[in-house]
Amino acid sequence: MSLFTHTTGQGPALLLIHGWGMNGDVWEGLLPALEPHFRVTTVDLPGHGRSVDDIGAFTLPALAGAIADIAPAPTHVVGWSLGGLVATQFALDYPERAQRLALVASAPRFVQDDDWPDGVAPEVLEGFADGLVADFQGTIRRFIAIQAIGSEHARDQQRTLRERVFRHGNPQPRALERGLDILQQADLRPRLPELRCDTLLINGEHDTLFRPAAARQTLALMARARLEIIDGAGHAPFLSHPDRFLTSLTPFLQQDTP
Repeated sequence: MSLFTHTTGQGPALLLIHGWGMNGDVWEGLLPALEPHFRVTTVDLPGHGRSVDDIGAFTLPALAGAIADIAPAPTHVVGWSLGGLVATQFALDYPERAQRLALVASAPRFVQDDDWPDGVAPEVLEGFADGLVADFQGTIRRFIAIQAIGSEHARDQQRTLRERVFRHGNPQPRALERGLDILQQADLRPRLPELRCDTLLINGEHDTLFRPAAARQTLALMARARLEIIDGAGHAPFLSHPDRFLTSLTPFLQQDTP
């Protein structure tokens, strides 16, 4: 599969991976602060944004392989939500390629079950799957609204996400369907102890898709990780609280490796 990428800035390589239904433009507000310190690459996942030619096998291993094809080596990797699952799979499958890993509002398992009580209720994601057939754009807009729930800047955040999501046309329905399959079925918890790179979890205080309690459970499964919870933020803290987000992310990426 062929992925659209955009690279800017200078310094150590940094790859940013967006979430479900979005595209690489969601990161553009951070670029002016990151460009002086990093050579930043943003990517559009298959069927999203400008990567519309072929979505291929839209599975976590296939997406990690596609990222490996375009990622600088080695690179820091930041993934948001679904993009965090992709970033984690990339770091697990290509450990020599990932220097540091930052997971933004990204769970190793999103759906609630008996041993993961703080996950998302299964019917929430099932509702999005049904909605893609009945009302494609409306479903995307509802998902955007959920991501802003609890944020102090919810209205502005929704406006920003809507503008960037549809800037390059609609995401492809099949890519959205496969992405929801991943969100519903993926469970990377058993593999988290395998991660070799230092990891930063960044979570919003009011995130309803990856609750702080689930973030703390995730932290307990990782040997080389720490957690930052951003007060007043929802599911997209890099949009609602960019300065606070950067004060967590940038020093983590710049610290010396032992």
